[in-house]
Amino acid sequence: MEENYTFITEFILLGLTENQQLQIPLFFFFLLTYTITMVGNTGIAALIRISPRLHIPMYFFLSNLSFVDLCYATNITPNMLANFLSEKKTISMPGCIAQLLLYFWMGSLQIFLLAIMAYDRYAAICNPLIYTTIMTNQTCTRLVSAAYTIAILNAILNACCTFRLSFCKSNKIMHYYCDVPPLLKLSCSDTSLNEAVLVFVSGSLCLAALPIIITSYTHIISAILRIRSSEGRKKAFSTCSAHFVCVTLFFGTLLFMYLRPTSSYAMDQDRVTSVFYTIIIPMLNPMIYSLRNNEVKEALKNVKGRIVLIILRQRRPPR
Repeated sequence: MEENYTFITEFILLGLTENQQLQIPLFFFFLLTYTITMVGNTGIAALIRISPRLHIPMYFFLSNLSFVDLCYATNITPNMLANFLSEKKTISMPGCIAQLLLYFWMGSLQIFLLAIMAYDRYAAICNPLIYTTIMTNQTCTRLVSAAYTIAILNAILNACCTFRLSFCKSNKIMHYYCDVPPLLKLSCSDTSLNEAVLVFVSGSLCLAALPIIITSYTHIISAILRIRSSEGRKKAFSTCSAHFVCVTLFFGTLLFMYLRPTSSYAMDQDRVTSVFYTIIIPMLNPMIYSLRNNEVKEALKNVKGRIVLIILRQRRPPR
């Protein structure tokens, strides 16, 4: 006997909370967060572009990280803001596919970029004499290109596996964006393959990146401790401390999300935790790099100085 299914063509995003009294305060909070994210990451990318002293591998990777943060936040936050003010919190099936695809692409790319940046700091601090030989422009371009390629393949794989399923149960997603776990709960198909792909592929990306990061920073800390002068140790530490803070925040949140017993999994808790690495971390990254990095601060001072000179020249009366 055939069962009658009502197949889903759009989803309802339940958001962070269904408490109507919190919708407006949350809207303004996340609007401010998104504005800071856009200004901060755009500013960092523009500063690296126009400052010759920042045309080195470390800041080439940082400009790509800023691009990822912009895409990460823009993929989720505008739709989230619209839903705070809308009674109809729907997202179409194509929109959900696009959001999930970009989410996995940018998330995977950020994992690779953080690993590449850790290796770059290792090469700069532990092998300074051959650093320019190791990290050539061609090498940097190849590393970033490989990261983009692998990340988009992972995103396509997860999106294809997810949307090959039939969705014939409720169309209410207990999240503020389209993510795999809440979508699997809505499927009437067998999701065992999807769960295996999610754990194996995404887990493999983290297992590939974490050893590089941990090994790099183990050597970095050891090399810094061997530096005799306090000024030298301070300078070496300042070049990698900002990146270390970003890595700790990003991977710490991911490990909390996924390396837990199944019995402790709670959708409400995970929705709140997801805010941290999808919205808060993209906002914090440019602030951490600008406030804790002397080279960025010096480049910013130089740009400000040039802008002041241009303004003064324009105001100078003609002779």
